Amino acid sequence: MSTPSKSDDALFSSISRFHGKRPWGAVLDAGTGWHSLHWLRSLDTARWTAITGAQARETDLIRRLGPAGMRPADRIVTGNWTDPSLLHDDVYDVVIADYLLGAIDGFAPYFQTELFDRLRRHVAPGHGRIYIVGLEPYPDRAPEPGGRLVLEIARLRDACILLAGHRCYREYPREWVHRSLDRAGFDVEDSVAVPVVYRKRFVDGQLDVCVRKLPYIADLALRTSLKEHIADLRRRAHAFLELAPDGGIHFGSDYVIAAGRRDG
Repeated sequence: MSTPSKSDDALFSSISRFHGKRPWGAVLDAGTGWHSLHWLRSLDTARWTAITGAQARETDLIRRLGPAGMRPADRIVTGNWTDPSLLHDDVYDVVIADYLLGAIDGFAPYFQTELFDRLRRHVAPGHGRIYIVGLEPYPDRAPEPGGRLVLEIARLRDACILLAGHRCYREYPREWVHRSLDRAGFDVEDSVAVPVVYRKRFVDGQLDVCVRKLPYIADLALRTSLKEHIADLRRRAHAFLELAPDGGIHFGSDYVIAAGRRDG
């Protein structure tokens, strides 16, 4: 699942604001993608490690970075947080979990309740911090047409993923994250909701996921029907956005949470 079509700057600038004048030091991007890695490389870090759950993603990121994109101490690693040997005893000044909580269900089902305990061992004692970016789960219903359109897109995406025999992402509310961080030995220091504006990139990104899942659906009649439905929904969504006052749909929110490791 691609992230919503919004400005990533609003989320990353919240992290930078929470971090203040502290040095970044060694940074772990615990669930990397191009957006977070691109931002991470703009920071004054001593070194960084980026974790991805898919070898193909690691290969693509290295290709996009190019020969000069990494310092000798920087690393991109393919691994799964259920593996106790992943990163061994590596410790970082900052850990970033950018949409990791929702995405991890596709790689480590039901591991969300253990995730922050698992990451805590990599947060430096005394001064280490963790930053979490997540999407507030969608409600069952939306009062406005734009919100209903976002829900229709999300439900079709998840239906195609399930029919293909794959796993959907599973988002968790901000208050659930607060409680889980406390249980894992962190103190929440800052937390903010960031309103989302969905634009054409979101529509095409989510519906492109649907298209990519079609070859995995064995029923040819169902596949044909879904293909037509995807195209129709894309047309309707594009038409809606063209008439929207600012070319976007205001619906729901992301969140950014800053927490420090609690010791002693």
